[in-house]
Amino acid sequence: MNMFRKIKLCSITLLAVLGVASCSDYLDVVPPEQPGLPDASKNYNTSLGFLYSCYGGIVNPIGYLTVQGASDEWVLPPLWNGRPQIMTYDLNTSANIADGWLWGTYYRFVGQCHLFLQELPNMRGVSDEDKKIWEAEVKFLLGYYHMQTLILYGPCPITDKYIDPETPEKEYVGRYHFDYVTDWIVNKFDEAAAVLPPSYTGEKWGRATATIAKAMKARLLLYAASPLWNGGFPSPQWKNLNFETPGYGKDLVSLTYDKAKWERARKACQEALDFALSQGGSSLYTDEDHYAQEGIALPFVPGVDANTPEGKAFLKKVMLMRYLVTTRSTEGNREIIWGIADQGNIVQGSLPHRILKKTDGNYVNGWSGVSPVLNTSIEYFYTKNGKRPVHDDSFTSSDGWFSSANIANRPGIINLNVNREPRFYAWFGFDGGDYGSKIANGSPLKIDLRDAQKNGYNPELFNRDNNVTGYFSQKFVLPSLNYNLSGSDGGSNQTKPRSLIRLAELYLNLAECEAELDNVVSAIENLNVVRNRAGVPDLTTADLSVQNIKEWVKNERFIELWNEGHRYYDVRRWMIAPQTMGSGMRKGLNAYGIKNPTFEQFNTVKPVNQEFRWNNRMYLLPVFHIEVYKNPQMVQAPGY
Repeated sequence: MNMFRKIKLCSITLLAVLGVASCSDYLDVVPPEQPGLPDASKNYNTSLGFLYSCYGGIVNPIGYLTVQGASDEWVLPPLWNGRPQIMTYDLNTSANIADGWLWGTYYRFVGQCHLFLQELPNMRGVSDEDKKIWEAEVKFLLGYYHMQTLILYGPCPITDKYIDPETPEKEYVGRYHFDYVTDWIVNKFDEAAAVLPPSYTGEKWGRATATIAKAMKARLLLYAASPLWNGGFPSPQWKNLNFETPGYGKDLVSLTYDKAKWERARKACQEALDFALSQGGSSLYTDEDHYAQEGIALPFVPGVDANTPEGKAFLKKVMLMRYLVTTRSTEGNREIIWGIADQGNIVQGSLPHRILKKTDGNYVNGWSGVSPVLNTSIEYFYTKNGKRPVHDDSFTSSDGWFSSANIANRPGIINLNVNREPRFYAWFGFDGGDYGSKIANGSPLKIDLRDAQKNGYNPELFNRDNNVTGYFSQKFVLPSLNYNLSGSDGGSNQTKPRSLIRLAELYLNLAECEAELDNVVSAIENLNVVRNRAGVPDLTTADLSVQNIKEWVKNERFIELWNEGHRYYDVRRWMIAPQTMGSGMRKGLNAYGIKNPTFEQFNTVKPVNQEFRWNNRMYLLPVFHIEVYKNPQMVQAPGY
């Protein structure tokens, strides 16, 4: 049994025994009754299970129903009315929270961690060396859960010790200043990194390591240096009323820009990257032949000839980027520094309708839901020359983007979808192109989004599930996924790890710090490491004539980390959400609303017809109103 499956099982069992699952917030981090606690530490195996349970609050950031889906990367069918939609419609309120109440999840597991630390000295059959390592792991988790709360909800309470259930409400703590919480978390990560091993393999993969602790510290300090938390917070009047942070008074956010925050972040990002590459044993995933080992053919890409050396090299990069996010460390992937294993099948929402007609006359159907946004996804990805289409003079001019590219036997392919970079073809599907490698009984699916009897809009057959923008996501879809004529996938739709941190992010984090500190050459060097692996030409100082270095950093980060849960935080910390998240901002092709459209009808750009809104209160998630009511020291997030 792999480590994270053990975590899930042990977490459910132990939480049930201890009663932690009923706790809803940081005030109840330790349950009043602990009848099962001695049993949880009676021998090595039960104690290890107790440790694993402390990991149970780690939430998969990737998926179409997660909080992180409330960004500008893709949209869902309007009738789904899922969590990301409720949030992007500005319907998430303190009385009707739509975020899954992650606040409660994180503080419950903070409580679990404190229970573990309290019981650690009494654990039988556990060596002193193991106790030392386990203590460091749990310190890391305390920092991690507080960090997740901080970046989602803003300044938050710090729970650094056992809280007696009989504590009078006048002694409850409120929100601490953002910078104070940041420093506290950094200290936890530093303490953990000083003890933990650099990496784990096998059964221990997924447990905290020094590399993970340093990487999370670097990410936190990057966020803390960003405009939202470094002088730009849009609600300067937001303060505590009845609670003070040592050294900060009732202030919750620093309202003055501080360059030193970027310098501190740069140092942490460099340290994390250097450590990952050396002691952590990490490396970018570069296996360009894994497809051949699995018996997969090179993919169809319009305008690319697989029979030429240049064409074959390009197509191998496409497959490389598909396998980057679908292979384990045991398969040679040393890029994922921290991940969650066996998180189930999250690709069903991305797959098209009518993948395959079975022998019984019925179809294998996906939900055709995750639809990349045209103007803030498709147009962000580079051309084969490493520039956005609008900036590439050798690319088709914008007035011809939506005309047929005249590809033989594929007249539906438009110019915008030709001569793009490998990541574009690795992670997107489009009308006239292919989806998957073996998905339809050993062959790719040729997408036909203008035919209602194939993959196109058809509300009679698929009332809730219809593609919205004319594009599909192929990210996280295994190249080996194969549905046969009986409708079975034959086990090919296996679960794969979901990345929480991968090495490419560390290069991008460092590049961002260098750009903010005007170290242009260093920023470009770090960007080019990521671009080279993806098969994209080097960025040079000459390219700064079309975008400044900060914009290049943001664009590269958007592409490389697309749909991996980062964009939700990035649009907020950069404070660009009003420009990308508001009403009418998301656009797509005319794929939703007309059955069997003509080529011209389908390839018409229009705003996505959903009630998207941006309100500055959406920079933070609201705290459940009862939580605020019962704690006199707690203040609500601004605007709720």
